[in-house]
Amino acid sequence: MRPGAGTTRARLAAVLVVTSAVLLAEFVGALLTGSLALLADAGHMLTDVAGVAIALTAASLALRPAAGRRTFGNHRFEVLAATTNAVLLFGVGGYIVVEAVRRLDDPPAVPPLALLLFGLAGLAGNLVSLGILYPVRQGGLNIRAAFLEVLGDALGSAAVVLAAIAIFATGWQQADVVASLAIAALILPRTWRLFRESMDVLLEAAPRDLDLDEVRRHILGLHGVVGVHDVHAWLITSGMPAVSAHVVVEAADASHGQLLDRLCDCLRVDFGIEHSTFQLEPATHRDHEHSAHD
Repeated sequence: MRPGAGTTRARLAAVLVVTSAVLLAEFVGALLTGSLALLADAGHMLTDVAGVAIALTAASLALRPAAGRRTFGNHRFEVLAATTNAVLLFGVGGYIVVEAVRRLDDPPAVPPLALLLFGLAGLAGNLVSLGILYPVRQGGLNIRAAFLEVLGDALGSAAVVLAAIAIFATGWQQADVVASLAIAALILPRTWRLFRESMDVLLEAAPRDLDLDEVRRHILGLHGVVGVHDVHAWLITSGMPAVSAHVVVEAADASHGQLLDRLCDCLRVDFGIEHSTFQLEPATHRDHEHSAHD
């Protein structure tokens, strides 16, 4: 179940403030220390600020009622925002990898104490943001994306701290470059998962956790149903699945209203799907349908 929209927006706004403050601190730290790891974490924080701002805007737009040609409302803004965020993250991750490879042979000297202090400040801010988002982390695609981004940032800040300790203890300046590569390794795989999820919604693929064969079996198991075809399932946005189907019934009678009730109850109770559309038709109607129908 999704948390209240007002609560979610308030938490996103709080995280936006904290994340912006950490971004500013880490960017200043990267300029002062010359640390690629700190710059990588600041770059990641920049995409987080953009992502949380987009998520906050999307959460507000999604509350607008359906009107005009947008018959499902503005829920897809959430998915468009998540896709944009994923593209930004790919760009940041790619830049970090290229710059890290360039610096491997001749890394600049990084002052470990300053690096440690800025890394700890970033880690503290990320932990605060994680605490704010944790109760609503399953609230939708963008909320999950924001939570994962902040979690990745916390791990990135931890990598900065470890790099500072390694440089302080051993003088091994490559630790800063290794930390930046570790941050890139955190960014890219989860960015791919976010991008794939958002594209599944935009391409109207069936939800990954929904077995359409099982849906067909449940529909066929209802009294009065003799066949089902043209079964389609998609996500309006994360957590909002929809299904439509052509249901072949016995000869038309007054009980079809009750059958429609049972069909909707079947999808809602057995699969958690609130949006379902059924076309009830006699077996002879199949001859009038387009050959593309399955």
